[in-house]
Amino acid sequence: MKVRIAVDAMGGDNAPKCTVAGAIDAARKSHGRFEVVLVGDRKVIEEEMKHHLLIKDLPITIEHASQKVEMHESPSKVFRSKPDSSIAVAMNLHKEGSVDAVVSAGNTGAVMASALFMLGTAEGVLRPAIGSFMPHEDGVCLMADVGSVVNCKPQHLYQFGVMGSIFMNYVLDMKSPKVSLLNIGEEESKGTEVIQEAYQLLEDSDLNFIGNIEGRDILTGKADVVVCDGFTGNVILKFGESLARMVSKTMKKTIRGNLPGTVGMYLIRPSLRKLFKLFDYQEYGGAPLLGIKGTCIIGHGSSKQRAIKNAVEEAWKMVTEKVSEHIEKQLAKRKGE
Repeated sequence: MKVRIAVDAMGGDNAPKCTVAGAIDAARKSHGRFEVVLVGDRKVIEEEMKHHLLIKDLPITIEHASQKVEMHESPSKVFRSKPDSSIAVAMNLHKEGSVDAVVSAGNTGAVMASALFMLGTAEGVLRPAIGSFMPHEDGVCLMADVGSVVNCKPQHLYQFGVMGSIFMNYVLDMKSPKVSLLNIGEEESKGTEVIQEAYQLLEDSDLNFIGNIEGRDILTGKADVVVCDGFTGNVILKFGESLARMVSKTMKKTIRGNLPGTVGMYLIRPSLRKLFKLFDYQEYGGAPLLGIKGTCIIGHGSSKQRAIKNAVEEAWKMVTEKVSEHIEKQLAKRKGE
């Protein structure tokens, strides 16, 4: 059975141009693996699709939604006042089984609220987590949570470790990923009571838990999964996003009008491209919402074509690898011990 992935065509700062283009790009490269369902204003989507050639036979359909959620709108108000928004319609398609996953670069809070209310959490999951990729010296690690749960209990942090480990194992093909707990020191006795209790839960589990790591260790590749509360994770994520931009702008200012610097920059340009590519969120598609009863990828608000295409691919991998089912199974196993 072919996987069907709903893409919120109206969500994001660059919608519908980039969301439609990214969905078309994904459909071109699907090779029969999945079908894309564009959700949003049918006339607007059809008009946007006219800018693309050779799309007649692509596995793309349109599902009409008369309303659009703006990025600044309150998630709680949106859920009540816009039942026919592209986010709500996409989630409802997932709930009724018409699609297998949802990809949206729209209002993060609204996407989360819709997923929780319409899909619910996977069995055994206390609170879902948003996982986000962070680059390091040898590849990427997954940080969970980056905004879903601000005030965490020890059990929440333990479950974030379980869900992050499963994601990295099945989606990134990383066997026995190294799970860590973000703390102010490596010693077991460091941190708050919540962190210390979470440490014990993770240590007693069958995860490949390597203990505490500090903020400086995130970019070294010491861990594959970094567990933290949503407040801390979101701060680190936003800081990381600004880092590459700051480095790029500083380098340009430094060499401006400097002939030796300009020549040197030209010579190392290939290496710089590889470096900045590591920090480019578009390379990783989007952030998986782990722990819901289904599959949802939340894209960056400024996602462009490449990010949407990669997010669709990521959603397909999560569906085919049955990530949600593995999470339920693992947590049920722990509960029965």
